[in-house]
Amino acid sequence: MSRACATIDARVKSADSTPATWSALIVDDDAGVRQSLRLCVEADGARALGVATSAGALEALERGTFDIVVLDLWLGAESGIDLIPAILRLQPTIGIVVVTAFATFETAVEAMRLGAVDYLPKPFTPEQVRHALRRVVNDRVVRRRLTDLECRLSESDAELVFDSQSAAYRGFMSTAERAGAADCTVLLRGESGTGKNVIARWLHETSPRRAGPFVSVNCPALSGDLTVSLLFGQRKGAFTGAISDTIGKVQEAEGGTLFLDEVGDLGSEAQSRLLRFLNDHTYERLGEPKEHRANVRVLAATNRALEADAKEGRFRADLLFRLDVVSLTLPALRERREDILPLARHYLRFFSARQRRDFELSARAERAIAQYDWPGNLREIRNAMERASILAAARVLEPEDLGLDDPDATLARPRSTSVTLGDDLSLAEMEREHIARIVARAPSVESAARTLAIDATTLQRKRKRYGLA
Repeated sequence: MSRACATIDARVKSADSTPATWSALIVDDDAGVRQSLRLCVEADGARALGVATSAGALEALERGTFDIVVLDLWLGAESGIDLIPAILRLQPTIGIVVVTAFATFETAVEAMRLGAVDYLPKPFTPEQVRHALRRVVNDRVVRRRLTDLECRLSESDAELVFDSQSAAYRGFMSTAERAGAADCTVLLRGESGTGKNVIARWLHETSPRRAGPFVSVNCPALSGDLTVSLLFGQRKGAFTGAISDTIGKVQEAEGGTLFLDEVGDLGSEAQSRLLRFLNDHTYERLGEPKEHRANVRVLAATNRALEADAKEGRFRADLLFRLDVVSLTLPALRERREDILPLARHYLRFFSARQRRDFELSARAERAIAQYDWPGNLREIRNAMERASILAAARVLEPEDLGLDDPDATLARPRSTSVTLGDDLSLAEMEREHIARIVARAPSVESAARTLAIDATTLQRKRKRYGLA
């Protein structure tokens, strides 16, 4: 975490901006190419240094800090690919863009596997170079902001780690960065435990309203008059038990952000009042005809397929349209498998420190963690590490300490042809069988998705993963 908290201020400036705010190290054995790349970097107001050899690159990295390395994959008789691990050891947060005249799919994959962030085949135009470098710099700006926030959050909790090896999650966060800066309504979608509430707070912290309040409402915990009263306030005597005037969450959030967690559970009256508020930012307290106006941004979250609820009359279609100005779907943990082990290790470090014990994962435990689908997502993996840090007797944790199956036994066991609740099966195996039975008897995929309370796209993805498509 300490390395992640060493933030980098890498902002792209125009050609006439001074001083330069980011820098690039160009490693290419062709002097003409080095000169061309240096001019491309300097045209964006940045600083560039060119070297021709691996030794020169390592010496430059030891003497100074750079934001980007532009690396030729062939440096005379030397291999640029072999240089990537050494670069990252010296400066772990640096962005590496590899270039080569011998572009192949295999070299691109190998460079990315070792830690490169982009790949540019020769010949390239100056605009292609500038575009690639700007993208890397902008990504680093996003990561700086994310890790700054992560550092603040991690001081009190281990709720969510923003650093990710997953392209799907990095793409999500890049989109979320733009949504956070816009003063618009955002609907966060995703399965339970994916961190929607933490992302909602992050959207607030990265918005122009960051100085205002962040007010969260847990919609499933409310019902009837209580929902409307909590959201919009009440007058004394508005209903039985309303013994005093009360302001609502909307008024509490004035100038800031109102977050509606699991908005799909709102009742019909609350939905109607929320729709009016989203339309014109006006509302009435329960039992009071006077109209009030509020300057509040609304964020909402759901793990339900609201389109299906709207078709069946459980959720207002017009409200869905108003909430769904920008829709952000958080990837499930099984869709970002590259992050599963790093997350497990992160949470274990956090809870080890809290328990003042020094735990680590055995190789068998790491295999079990990596193979498990974690249907409860971040919440489940976090809880598993916390529980193990409290209950485990040994310092080295095994699968049984985490409530997981032996990975070797799981791989060897043939799939059962008949599944019953309570069988010795993983949740993934149980989910596969349940989906197979629902799809088999449903008249359509859409109908099966409604029964499973997921959208059709998620169902298709699950069927493909389980070999049912």
